[in-house]
Amino acid sequence: MSDPYPCGVRWNFFHSTRVVSGGCHGRDLKRLSTGRCPITEGRPKRDHCQTNNCHPMDDQGGGGEIESGPRPELGSDWADLTHGCLTNILSRLTLEHRWRGAMLVCKSWLQACKDPSLLSAFDLEPYFNSTDSARWWTPEFERKIDSMLQSVVVSSDGFLSEIRVRHCSDHSLLLAAERCPNLEVLSIKSCPNITDRSMAKIAFRCTKLRELDISYCYEISHESLVLIGRNCPNLKVLKRNFMNWLDPSQHVGVVPNDYLNACPQDGDSEAAAIGESMPCVEHLEIQFSKLSARGLTSICEGCPNLKYLDLSGCMNLTSRDIANASSGLKDLEIIKPNFYIPRSFFHAERYGHWRLYDERFQTDVFRI
Repeated sequence: MSDPYPCGVRWNFFHSTRVVSGGCHGRDLKRLSTGRCPITEGRPKRDHCQTNNCHPMDDQGGGGEIESGPRPELGSDWADLTHGCLTNILSRLTLEHRWRGAMLVCKSWLQACKDPSLLSAFDLEPYFNSTDSARWWTPEFERKIDSMLQSVVVSSDGFLSEIRVRHCSDHSLLLAAERCPNLEVLSIKSCPNITDRSMAKIAFRCTKLRELDISYCYEISHESLVLIGRNCPNLKVLKRNFMNWLDPSQHVGVVPNDYLNACPQDGDSEAAAIGESMPCVEHLEIQFSKLSARGLTSICEGCPNLKYLDLSGCMNLTSRDIANASSGLKDLEIIKPNFYIPRSFFHAERYGHWRLYDERFQTDVFRI
């Protein structure tokens, strides 16, 4: 059976952990990770383990025996480490290594892994950076992500300041809003069941937000952007990208068709919400937004500190529109909508001449 979690990260380590009384046995240490043990890597072997049953694994999961000699009693020095010392050591592990192995060693390690100070960030984004999977868009997968996020939120005891996940829902985000007043970074891309309901709670309870990524979340409207802007004055980074609706072939067979066809049409409403309520934004991404020149003007006039603007795929904007709207922002770096549109997408008579494409997108790829 395939692993239901990205890169094998399993939620049930929080609930069904093997507890070993009396110390950390060699046979338990062997389960620390699928690669080198980050705790012991680089240290002399005699300092961290002298049992024949325990060995650091190589990258392929293999390994050799550790130095031979008489086997000591299994009481183990690791069991005598204080909670603070264990927490310090485990802080050097990645989230995956803690969940895949360290929690399984013994009770004291389990408690140390659940220390709130180790849960200031919950980042699953690296595990989603590979090719998108249709399985990730299923209700079953969403429930598993929700379960993971909820338990991390509860265990963090308010320390959580960074959340980077995908495919969660209102169910878990509402809890995060309630329990994470110190949240500063929230990235929830590709969440079809995140709505204005949970975003309103985030706006009112997580006022320290400085970075927000709600790309590909089509149930979030411009009303949420207004609330976020008004209640989160420290917001510097906003990413509100949409899927490539001009050429959706890269998403077909992975993203549900009804969701692909649900791309929001109110680009100018969202642009107005950003311009009117987010004056401190410095980094803005709105790829494949359907905003017009009027919407872009609202953003540029309302965000005087803007330094980076990604307009990739914003096909309703011409080069002249962009130049006029951004003329007052001297230090602004703009990613212009320079991309290929299949010729079949438009009827040639709509523009009268193919040369007009060159003016709109500043590219020669459309020349006949």
